[in-house]
Amino acid sequence: MDANVRLCLVLHNHQPIGNFDEVIAQAFEDSYQPFLDVFEEYDSLRISLHTSGPLMLWLDQHRPEYVQRVAALVAAGRIEIIGGPFYEPILPILPSKDRVGQITKYTEYLNRLFDTDVTGMWMPERVWETSLVKDIAHSGIRFTVLDDFHFKAAGIDESQLLGGYLTEDAGATLQVFPGSEQLRYLIPFGEPDATIEYCRKIAESNPGATLVFGDDGEKFGTWPDTKQHVYDQGWLRRFFDALTFNQSWLNTCSLGEAVRATGPLGKVYLPDCSYREMTEWALPANQQVRHHDVVEELSQRGDWEQLSKFVRGGTWRNFLVRYAESAEMYARMMEISRLLEDARRRSGDAELLSEIEDHLYRGQCNCPYWHGAFGGIYLPHLRGAIYSELIAADNKLEYLEHGRKTWVDARSEDYNFDQRPEVRLSNEQLCCYFAPSQGGMMYELDVRSVRANLLATIQRRPEAYHEKVRRGASQTQDEVASIHDRVVFKQDGLDQRLQYDDFPRKSFLDHFWDNDATLESVATGQALERGDFVAQPFEAKLRRAASKVQLQMTREGNAWGVPIKITKAITLESGSPILSVVYLLEGLPQDRRFHFAGEWNFAGMPAGADDRFFYDEDAQSLGHLGSRLDLKQRDTLGLIDQWQGVDVSLAFNQATDLWTFPVETVSQSEGGFELVHQSVCIMPHWLVQGDSAGKWSTQIQIQISHQRQPSTTAQQVVQRDVIATLPAASMTAANQPAE
Repeated sequence: MDANVRLCLVLHNHQPIGNFDEVIAQAFEDSYQPFLDVFEEYDSLRISLHTSGPLMLWLDQHRPEYVQRVAALVAAGRIEIIGGPFYEPILPILPSKDRVGQITKYTEYLNRLFDTDVTGMWMPERVWETSLVKDIAHSGIRFTVLDDFHFKAAGIDESQLLGGYLTEDAGATLQVFPGSEQLRYLIPFGEPDATIEYCRKIAESNPGATLVFGDDGEKFGTWPDTKQHVYDQGWLRRFFDALTFNQSWLNTCSLGEAVRATGPLGKVYLPDCSYREMTEWALPANQQVRHHDVVEELSQRGDWEQLSKFVRGGTWRNFLVRYAESAEMYARMMEISRLLEDARRRSGDAELLSEIEDHLYRGQCNCPYWHGAFGGIYLPHLRGAIYSELIAADNKLEYLEHGRKTWVDARSEDYNFDQRPEVRLSNEQLCCYFAPSQGGMMYELDVRSVRANLLATIQRRPEAYHEKVRRGASQTQDEVASIHDRVVFKQDGLDQRLQYDDFPRKSFLDHFWDNDATLESVATGQALERGDFVAQPFEAKLRRAASKVQLQMTREGNAWGVPIKITKAITLESGSPILSVVYLLEGLPQDRRFHFAGEWNFAGMPAGADDRFFYDEDAQSLGHLGSRLDLKQRDTLGLIDQWQGVDVSLAFNQATDLWTFPVETVSQSEGGFELVHQSVCIMPHWLVQGDSAGKWSTQIQIQISHQRQPSTTAQQVVQRDVIATLPAASMTAANQPAE
């Protein structure tokens, strides 16, 4: 036939920072290697291949023979290497210097590894904003691929999406190709003939057109049920056979070849956008449901094809609103980026600065910053990996500042961009962030030695897919389904485990419960909050001495309508792994007892393992970290993760009742819906009564050690003589007290 069309197959292979070796190895066995095994046999076919930096580093180290095979195909002109930012960040949320740094660093690495000249890039999650153009072009990139959804949102008709377009910002230009959503759903879920027929219709109506398929390589074997479909049942061979049989008119080529063979079809300015499903996931859960209902209703209309281009959801940045935990990671990342830029102006240690930069870039990997069809922010090991890299960068930045000496520091800044100051207490062992305006909570607790944030927790929220869980939906599938259509439950009874939190799962949260509240009622969220201290603003003051700092936070609120004042003081000393805490309650009646409780959460210490457990004053196990414990009149409690080497010991100056319970989410991952342990909650609680002055106080020490065994006796960490408020005369008030 005289009509012809170019088909650009662009594969994107990615594994995030922090993913388990065995998971990556399985993806290699299921996707990356078998795809290459089949592709090598078809000499006439050409593809573009993007492999993210984290995965490429793993392959180069663990599967070098695969890298060598790809290099041979690059040399033969059959594979075009596509670059991008090294560690797969969402580019719009990075400072400009980090965008350029990530892209150029990966381009240089790929050029050396494959002896090639990278000029195209993959846009992580196809999250696009026009302001990226200048930085991408400045990085030496000439072209990229987005989704046809971006172009339709700009008003371009589908019949015009048959090649690349030129876009521009501040005089810089970039060629952008529309990836076909139709092809994304046909490949590999439809029969190969359906793809051929789709291409044939385009060739007949628009000879010389360029069609682009750009999507995850993991759909070829790693996504659920696809290994059997793609390889065991021969889909990929049948697809490549069909492409080869029709190559007289259907020319597979790389994106770079398409750029060189054809000029841009025109100019376009695209709105802030991503692929269609991502814009839906970025909406609040209730609006996702409404959006789905609207689409379902409108799709029944005969003119839906024309209407659909005007229907889309939100923008990616609103994940930073949907999930406060994402915003916390983002703010921490931005802080490290700023501190690194300051360090570059002061330090000439190029090697150490390069190491810090690499940790920062790793900490920008996108996967735990959002949530969609896969686990994302709900995967604790991915959140932990981001913090591990950011803490590593912070450790080295502090080394540039302090060397190996002991030190302690207190600062008050607007760390999270809400126009309200937060407070950072830090020394060479710990780093803590507090939000006085949000109940005086501690929202980050970094243990420098193990590079772990023990407050990388997550609040349980409604998700749009929870309705499927409630319905207990099941699905029998004779054919492989897209991940967007599958409904699979990895455990029974998940509908009974759905629970939502009214407040963040952080620490130093102050509750007043009914006097007869129980562990069960609190753990299941049935207990009623009787005070107004959680998430409400506290006034804050910083005090500083030569070797210690203290944050004092105060709120005049009420419980059961009774005016009560809470003051809590947290002290950190140089060289010490101990947070010393004092609570003072004032205005308490002398003839009535109030049920007061403090809430602390610890993340990154998984449940259900024998080497991760609670222990008592005799270092005896009280149960794994997913246990619900109702402990009476204790003055110590420990929890340890022997695998990670983190030992947290709590010591009280008076007998204390304690509740512990796990915080678990019902969330969605590649394999289906599952229950995920997110953190363990420890809640000391007291029935308090005012003395003659209407006061009640308690003192607590939290010691965080890096060791493989629990303390031989928890009494070793009970140093009550140092648990005291610092004398005001020895302190210097902060210049900027928090509101």
